[in-house]
Amino acid sequence: MQIYSKIDIGKVRHSNQDAYFAVTLDDESAFVIVCDGMGGANAGNVASATAIKIISDYVLRSYLPSMDDDAISNMLKGAVISANIDIYDMSLNNFDLAGMGTTVVTALIRKKKAIICHVGDSRAYKINVDIEQLTRDHSMVQSLLESGKLTQEQARTHPKKNIITRALGADDNLACDICESEVKKGDLFVFCTDGLSNYVDATEILKIFKSNVINDLPSVLIDAANGNGGGDNITVVIVAV
Repeated sequence: MQIYSKIDIGKVRHSNQDAYFAVTLDDESAFVIVCDGMGGANAGNVASATAIKIISDYVLRSYLPSMDDDAISNMLKGAVISANIDIYDMSLNNFDLAGMGTTVVTALIRKKKAIICHVGDSRAYKINVDIEQLTRDHSMVQSLLESGKLTQEQARTHPKKNIITRALGADDNLACDICESEVKKGDLFVFCTDGLSNYVDATEILKIFKSNVINDLPSVLIDAANGNGGGDNITVVIVAV
């Protein structure tokens, strides 16, 4: 497996509160974390960096190639819940960090199966002939969309599209979602913050993938997001199977 990645501050923000970690664990597996921090001053940076460290340490310490899918799911959930506890405690005990939080999408991709754990609106897509969004946003707009109160077109420009309903650090109890996807040769898995997905829709992402070589894809995707406004930090991680 090969990993291609890039992070960018965007055209509006004065600091970058995104963070990511991506590594191949062996020739047949890859591990990815993408986080989008939130909070005043440097609090968002602290939340995303803390999540990256705790989740990566937990998984790198725990992972064994012999694990089955259930064990992988439990490991990812355990890592995310551990990060939530630390971030929540930090926000309670340090006035400067009060209210901080972060989204997370983390995945372990192996030869036959990708297992993804996520909280918030950072996303995972799978691309082959077509593009499939694997994660479901934990956001106000997604809830309105699913209840039929918004159309897809209205959702794209809704003024509250950045309001999420779940985040690490928001509460001492955290519900994280697990999704799984079959893996075959030629699949590309894309992990990103909403700095990409809010400015470049799935149709445009697929078009970019079909018209560029893989080494250039992170830069081209970020250029597209910036070209459409660049109103947030942008992180893209691609895993090629």
